[in-house]
Amino acid sequence: MSKVYFADASAKNKKSLLEKLEVLAIKAGIKEVVDEGDFVAVKTHFGESGNTAFVPAIYFRRVIGQIKQAGGKPFLTDTNTLYKGSRSNAVDHLQTAYEHGFTFGSIGAPVIIADGLSGKDFMTVQIKGRHFNEVKISSAVINANALVTVSHFKGHEMTGFGGALKNLGMGTGSPGAKQMMHSGALPEVLIDKCTACGKCAEWCPTDAISVSDQASIDKEKCYSCGECAVTCPYWAITIKWETAPEEMQQKIVEHALGALSGKQEKSLFFNFLLNITPDCDCWGWSDKAITHDIGILASKDLVAVDMASIDLLNEATGKDKIKEIWPETNHMEQIRYAEKTGLGTASYKLVKVTG
Repeated sequence: MSKVYFADASAKNKKSLLEKLEVLAIKAGIKEVVDEGDFVAVKTHFGESGNTAFVPAIYFRRVIGQIKQAGGKPFLTDTNTLYKGSRSNAVDHLQTAYEHGFTFGSIGAPVIIADGLSGKDFMTVQIKGRHFNEVKISSAVINANALVTVSHFKGHEMTGFGGALKNLGMGTGSPGAKQMMHSGALPEVLIDKCTACGKCAEWCPTDAISVSDQASIDKEKCYSCGECAVTCPYWAITIKWETAPEEMQQKIVEHALGALSGKQEKSLFFNFLLNITPDCDCWGWSDKAITHDIGILASKDLVAVDMASIDLLNEATGKDKIKEIWPETNHMEQIRYAEKTGLGTASYKLVKVTG
């Protein structure tokens, strides 16, 4: 049974949630995870331009302060998106992060886009999964000595909910990895957009693409890695979003397994149950919250912290709120499969922190 530490959003004891967050980090074991001189990747989601539901920058200064006190060298990070938006390359991504308040002055640490300028800076990690034997994880996360994942817990249209598992699994994968998580279908060339520039063929790991008047994909060689869709500067290769929700959740878990390879004893997870919206922060807008602010959770076990988040949401609403919002999605599949892979346990003890 894992311990999950909980700081209530209530201020009845006249303690700021920022103060409680610092105590939460200490109680959850930040000094056990971070050693002197460690590069510490603080993985979060900066929110798409127009979104307002992401975890505000003000909280990160407190987390980063605790990492520094433990002797670590923290940097705030996320990876580029698969879809075309305000975070699909490092230049736009950094601009969005700065506009949302994530600057060195506000958080006390640099912001580094973990997979580089255009999502090509990744490393292949060997795993044993149902869907993958290897996964592509951003280099900055792999090369960091320790990992602190800060997630905004909310609903999600494909996975039911997004918490630590999704933030880590989907959020540390390269854009090509994101394609593989989203779809098992083969990419297709949009002939009217293709200019036959050949950039897709240069990045194809299986030599499945030939280029004459336009690009052509050999479906016998292609294994849907997604590098071509990510590479094409003209968006002439379609991105498929057809994976069944349960399969997608399993693929996310397998990427989380890759991201934590060699770091399971050097990782800590925070879930913010504040402004809990029904949709992902990748949208350029935010719907109204589905319940009142609940608080912040922290644990060394990402499965336990997600399970506790679900339970607290259900307690606050008096129902299976995620199932009510996304009835077609079995959101517990990611919990079940993560337990099966050995990432953690859904059995936990909730320890309240008052500050």
